Amino acid sequence: MRCVALLLLLCPGLGLAAEAAREPIRAAEPVARLASLWAERRDPAKADEALRLATAALAERPDAPDRMFWKARFALWVGDSVIEPKERRRLGREAWDLGDQLARAKPDWVAGHYFAAVGIGLYASGAGILSALGEGLDSKFNERLERALALDPRFEHQGPRLAKGRYFFEMPWPKRSLARSAAWYEQALADDPRNLRAMAWLAETRWREGNVAAALTQLAQVREGHIEGDFPEEERVKAIALHGLGLYLYAGEDLPTTSSEAETPPPDGTSGYR
Repeated sequence: MRCVALLLLLCPGLGLAAEAAREPIRAAEPVARLASLWAERRDPAKADEALRLATAALAERPDAPDRMFWKARFALWVGDSVIEPKERRRLGREAWDLGDQLARAKPDWVAGHYFAAVGIGLYASGAGILSALGEGLDSKFNERLERALALDPRFEHQGPRLAKGRYFFEMPWPKRSLARSAAWYEQALADDPRNLRAMAWLAETRWREGNVAAALTQLAQVREGHIEGDFPEEERVKAIALHGLGLYLYAGEDLPTTSSEAETPPPDGTSGYR
């Protein structure tokens, strides 16, 4: 997810500029404020403020696609950092429902399909993967994600491709495939070589494959990389990659460069988002 100050004018397929021009100026104010808060979302208080504002704005105009977009986007951002399972389920369900609503309103725009799919992924991470499979969420997730991939695989900086790679990483056997997970990340990196999320999740996949050298190469690239115009995402991805992916690297330490330093297995129970 990325910061663009004038997102409503720049996103492909949004088509809201003409609609906004016909509305009273006051109606556009919450959306402008939400776009501004997106740039400040690294501050949890600002992200929470944005989610409250998006909720109020959507309650005022529940049929407005731009407001659906912002509430779903902020719900996913906040949910990305939440640990408590019940809250992950709640925020995931909100994003899922809003994504479906947005997809019905603008079926040819990727955003609704993608947000719904990632919302299902967030919900599943809170419910537990076996419970999610028991609810039939596997097919629901893939149905929405395949539509997003067909419409625009580059949306939200390769978001649909990254979600597909994460799907193959998170699934239990026999659906889990580290090779297919890596292939999706590599596809994203071929299209966007500086994509930090793709690097970070590819590092985790390579680690789980036992390819420590390749994992550390990816992590080094994440550490040195930057996301132009979106420091909140850069900061979050680097935190995930260096301290949260289960690669057993202590905060502040340099990445190990020898095989002996990298032999310690990662602790259990650590995984990334989606």
